Amino acid sequence: MFDFDALSNAIVRQTVLCVGDLMLDEFVYGEVSRISPEAPAPVIAVQRSETNIGGSGNVARNIASLGARCIFVGLIGEDDAGKTLKAALARENLIESVLISDPARPTTRKVRFVSEHFSTHMLRADWEKASPASADIEQKLIDAILPLLSRADIVLLSDYAKGVLTARVIRNVIDAARKLGKRVIVDPKSANFAIYRGATLLTPNRKEFAEATRSRAGTEAEIAIAAQEAMVLADCEAMLVTLSEHGMILVPRSGEAIHVPGHPVRVRDVSGAGDTAAAVVAVALAADADWETALRVANAAAAVAVSKKGTAVVTLAELRRKILPHAFLAAEEKIVLSPGDLDAHLADWRKQGLRVGFTNGCFDILHPGHVKVLTAARGACDRLIVGLNSDASVKRLKGEGRPVQDERARAEVLAALEAVDLVVIFEQDTPIELITRIEPSVLVKGGDYTRDRVVGHEIVEACGGEILLVDILEGFSTTSLVERAREGKA
Repeated sequence: MFDFDALSNAIVRQTVLCVGDLMLDEFVYGEVSRISPEAPAPVIAVQRSETNIGGSGNVARNIASLGARCIFVGLIGEDDAGKTLKAALARENLIESVLISDPARPTTRKVRFVSEHFSTHMLRADWEKASPASADIEQKLIDAILPLLSRADIVLLSDYAKGVLTARVIRNVIDAARKLGKRVIVDPKSANFAIYRGATLLTPNRKEFAEATRSRAGTEAEIAIAAQEAMVLADCEAMLVTLSEHGMILVPRSGEAIHVPGHPVRVRDVSGAGDTAAAVVAVALAADADWETALRVANAAAAVAVSKKGTAVVTLAELRRKILPHAFLAAEEKIVLSPGDLDAHLADWRKQGLRVGFTNGCFDILHPGHVKVLTAARGACDRLIVGLNSDASVKRLKGEGRPVQDERARAEVLAALEAVDLVVIFEQDTPIELITRIEPSVLVKGGDYTRDRVVGHEIVEACGGEILLVDILEGFSTTSLVERAREGKA
């Protein structure tokens, strides 16, 4: 197993230059319960709709969601869809977009009608002009891309065959990147792999690979043989073939093929899974991961993506949960590392209508009294968040010599309890800021408190929540346990 934390820390320092076909993805969700009287067609009762940055823009979003920077170059028309995409990309903090406007073509737009109950795509409507960009637009793309190469750690060409990545644009970018010593990853659409000649890695799916190599691509051996021939034609270092639920296989120019099986997952929507895989491979290789590591991370990311609805992005936290062994993650995944992680959990729980509870303390030496309070707290809610005083906070409250255990050790012990869903370390002397952020439905403390002495009670009650005081278990106190242990040592 590779060091996921080291890879994550390296990924957030990378910059990827992504060039490709930008699209506006729209998903219309509803229920189908009848056939139209006007024609033999199902009628969808629309319940909601979503609009996302799609196509190569989704590759850029995945790069950014992993914490890396993305410089994105794409093409839009002079229409409402183009304005929507430009505004949406401008709101992405880690994406720097360079959009060339072409008045002669519409912005590529795809609208998918989806059965909400069955998560089934019923119909897709496309607005597009798939012909290659004109010579004038082609030159504008090249002039925009080449000066950006020096700022990138790796280059990713995301080809949807919608006109941006013409043979001339591809040739100029790959040649210029190679002169600068930059690796180029290509998610290809053309069946002529020769036009990507000089790229570092090609990432076709099985269908694209079979068409390009005129092979069955039915077995690993067949893919490996066909890939070797294709790599000579494309002058690339490796070929990564995605195999849907069967995982991925990477064939290097020299060395043995590497196959990783697909992760067991409930597939909700395959839209954009290839985008996710390409983005993750790019950031992993930029972070100096080897072929196998990049392959395994991309395979896990694709599994996360297909388990979500719509054009989805994947975060490092989600990758961590998918990649690392469950026994290792059982406690560690409950420890919140950033406010963003906390907000994501809260948003998800609230969407599900779950009741969130909160309690807090130093928990320096976990004892039965603590367990009783935590168990009672969890019984009063659907999800329990525990606020944990940091080492500095404990020292200010309890004095020199405390805490006995550092904050990471205390967090891991708490997280190992079944009653605890999340542990959040806070630096302040009181959890008032944390309570304000969470707005729990129930705030729990030991019975040695009164309601008026519970920090944050007014915030919780103002939001319609309640204060729960749990009778303490006599005979257990962290302070007395520490004193007895020290006396024993003396």
